Amino acid sequence: MNNNNSSMEMMLRIKRVPTVVSNYQKEEAEGGARRVGGCGRNCLRDCCIQGAKLPLYAFKRVNKINEEELIEHGSGEPPVAFLDSLLLGEWEDRMQRGLFRYDVTACETKVIPGRYGFIAQLNEGRHLKKRPTEFRVDKVLQPFDGNKFNFTKVGQEEVLFQFEASEDGEVQFFPSAPVDCENSPSMVVINVSPIEYGHVLLIPSILDCLPQSIDHESLLLAIYMAVEAGSPFFRLGYNSLGAFATINHLHFQAYYLTVPFPVEKAPAKKITTLDVGVKISELVNYPVRGLIFEGGNTLQDLSTTVSNACICLQNNNIPFNVLISDCGNRIFFFPQCYAEKQALGEVSPELLDTQVNPAVWEISGHMVLKRKKDYEEASEENAWRLLAEVSLSEERFREVSALIFEAICYKNNGNQDCENLVKDAEFKSHSTEEVVATSKGSGGAIITGVQECLVLHVNIESRKGKGEVLLVTVEVSLLFFLSSKFSEIEHMLVYWFTY
Repeated sequence: MNNNNSSMEMMLRIKRVPTVVSNYQKEEAEGGARRVGGCGRNCLRDCCIQGAKLPLYAFKRVNKINEEELIEHGSGEPPVAFLDSLLLGEWEDRMQRGLFRYDVTACETKVIPGRYGFIAQLNEGRHLKKRPTEFRVDKVLQPFDGNKFNFTKVGQEEVLFQFEASEDGEVQFFPSAPVDCENSPSMVVINVSPIEYGHVLLIPSILDCLPQSIDHESLLLAIYMAVEAGSPFFRLGYNSLGAFATINHLHFQAYYLTVPFPVEKAPAKKITTLDVGVKISELVNYPVRGLIFEGGNTLQDLSTTVSNACICLQNNNIPFNVLISDCGNRIFFFPQCYAEKQALGEVSPELLDTQVNPAVWEISGHMVLKRKKDYEEASEENAWRLLAEVSLSEERFREVSALIFEAICYKNNGNQDCENLVKDAEFKSHSTEEVVATSKGSGGAIITGVQECLVLHVNIESRKGKGEVLLVTVEVSLLFFLSSKFSEIEHMLVYWFTY
């Protein structure tokens, strides 16, 4: 809500320990002197980038996530396995070269007992020897400031590869390709303070120095990266300013974790399916209120729908987080208010003492804890209490959802009945019959159904090859062995069991 007196209003700020994502970030903060004719650190700015060569992965543009496009890259095998050989292989190479601030693979991790299976990690290395820095949290859109740290200042050794669409429609890999400075390539770089194995940053059009603000092209690029990885265990996340993004240079985060996130197993209620085939649901019985977008006639339909929602919240100054899941087929969308509450002094000292910054990974159920005490005492109740502070109130969530639906309707579905669609955002009461599990990949969710039955929704993970078996463990200690030998496409099986 802007007005003529907005400049006189008090700015909301919080203090937090900034995450060091590059080995040159500390040097930049200390104001290291620049050398004439170059900075001397082989960065991505004009002083060093001219004539540079870096690996280039050219991905194939696909229209829809399906069996053929996930498995086949054109007429033959891809030139390099994107996830295993390229991304994770190059990430491990940087680990062997000592570019990370600590060994994240040595961090203690456990699944917290309980219904949701929140994941706790003890990561003391992310904040040691760092002083809290002040961040403004009341403005989602802020102009790019080249004087502050940004990703053009990382060293070229921190870059894994350039990530661009193929010009001939086929996947290609070039171990050493010139950097096309005029067209500002997108790049994948390491996060030197990793949360998990394979933690990287995707930086769209890196040399354009875009602020942290999602647009249609950047979200579609992130979805393509999820599709290219082809694994439900590789997710991408986005934090807006005001929702714990600390670097105002457009970027997504991504990493590889071989367990389902709690949010991926949470039940949801379908709201509507758009004319373009995108299904929209609301999370149910999860500590953070959020929306789920999935499917669509094409990848671009899904991307356009979600990016319109993001742009709507950006324009209305509402912080949010985004999780790209299931190989780019499902996107979780969370408006949030934790930083605002923190700035207003509305968060309890007990929660603040944990120093947990509830960004996209924490909201999704991966709790990164900085104190051994919090790790040892981690419980589902404690995780729920923290995440509940992140969520908008029921009333505010309805207001924000109505804004989102109106934006989606007019920008993405002009021929759809807008009035009815916005009414859908008001969500009728959740009857048991309407609630379905959103679990995908290797997890399952159990929901109490009518007539004293249990409903188990299991989505078999797409696999290559025959005879592979997926083991699903149910909370009531029933085991089911499900074979995926008949096809590569996903199948949804629903089992009913009477008590």
